[in-house]
Amino acid sequence: MRSPRRCSRNGCRNQAVATLTYVYADSTAVVGPLSGVAEPHSYDLCEQHARSLTAPRGWDLVRHEGDFELPPPTSDDLVALAEAVREAGRGEQQTLPLPLPEPSEPAGRGVGRRGHLRVIPPS
Repeated sequence: MRSPRRCSRNGCRNQAVATLTYVYADSTAVVGPLSGVAEPHSYDLCEQHARSLTAPRGWDLVRHEGDFELPPPTSDDLVALAEAVREAGRGEQQTLPLPLPEPSEPAGRGVGRRGHLRVIPPS
């Protein structure tokens, strides 16, 4: 299930509203609105961290002017939620223990079944 993107800062559990990227060739850090998809070389930030971020010494900081807004929910979010509920229902059905068959032979001599495992007697 896709969940809202969270702030990349350690220990912060707030929802991300901005994306931080670095342009190494220009020694520039850019903080802008939350990107459409998470990129491996960018960082998602909550509003507090996006506003308080400072650039490394000798670097320029370009920051989005205006308010950072939470991304609106999409139909993908609703579909992901429905699929997660469906999967959870399937998972519950699969994890129920199956009853062991009544032994028809002396203990250790028959073939038993519990869940997806089988007990096969030695030959």
